[in-house]
Amino acid sequence: MGALDGKVAIVTGGTSGIGEGIAERFVGEGAKVVVAARRQDEGAALEKRLGVRFVRTDVANEADVKAMIDQAIAAFGRVDCLVNNAALPAPMVSITEIDVATIDQLLAVNVRGVLLGIKHVAPVMLKQGSGSIINIGSMAGIRGGVSGHIYSATKGAVLALSRSAGAELGEKGVRVNCLSPGAIVTGIFAKAAGVEGSKADRLTDVIKAAFASVQTIPRAGLPADIAQAAVFLASDGSSFINGQDIVVDGGHSSVTKGWSYMADRRGEMLKRLKEAAAKL
Repeated sequence: MGALDGKVAIVTGGTSGIGEGIAERFVGEGAKVVVAARRQDEGAALEKRLGVRFVRTDVANEADVKAMIDQAIAAFGRVDCLVNNAALPAPMVSITEIDVATIDQLLAVNVRGVLLGIKHVAPVMLKQGSGSIINIGSMAGIRGGVSGHIYSATKGAVLALSRSAGAELGEKGVRVNCLSPGAIVTGIFAKAAGVEGSKADRLTDVIKAAFASVQTIPRAGLPADIAQAAVFLASDGSSFINGQDIVVDGGHSSVTKGWSYMADRRGEMLKRLKEAAAKL
């Protein structure tokens, strides 16, 4: 038996990266899954590979989000879990160089999209008397200096919204939690560099090598790491968890750049100090 047997889940931004990993794991755990995203071809391919139902959705558009929920209900009669994963990256540039259009674009997808998802799935879950809403945040929302300013701000908003919505909906049996990934190997980083979506997804080997040593656990984080945590939050095993943020970052946020990195740098500093002292 799977942890999600009999459950119906919607995963936004589910055609690549973390969203695709979550959708695949949910299917493996017995859930019926609706994948909502903008890329039609990738969605159709995912339908064939995993047996999910794809709904073309722009989460910044309220009509699309409502239609996404309505189609899930029409197909399966209920929604037990919504994973608000769809998000856009932002360039890591100085605060003095931020473009207003980029601010508006990220707020529309990363914040409004999450809020709209909660807004339209909540009536369904409240009627059922149960449900789990999982919002995908980021380590960038809780720690400075790891991503672009706009992206960090939007993910901080996602965390605050999760707590706020959880305070209201939890009283009626609907849980709202946040998952904050660290440096996870996905195409979003190549997208931030201006690479087109489908091409960005093929550059993960480069990202994997770059992320192999940025956290205390000496390997790159993978979508499967986030998917495992999402299964827990979607399952009955997390029935007493609400309004919380689970950080899945290999220990990245607990230190600056990892113990080994800091130890090496400290060793180099001590060596320079000794050399300088010998010249006195």
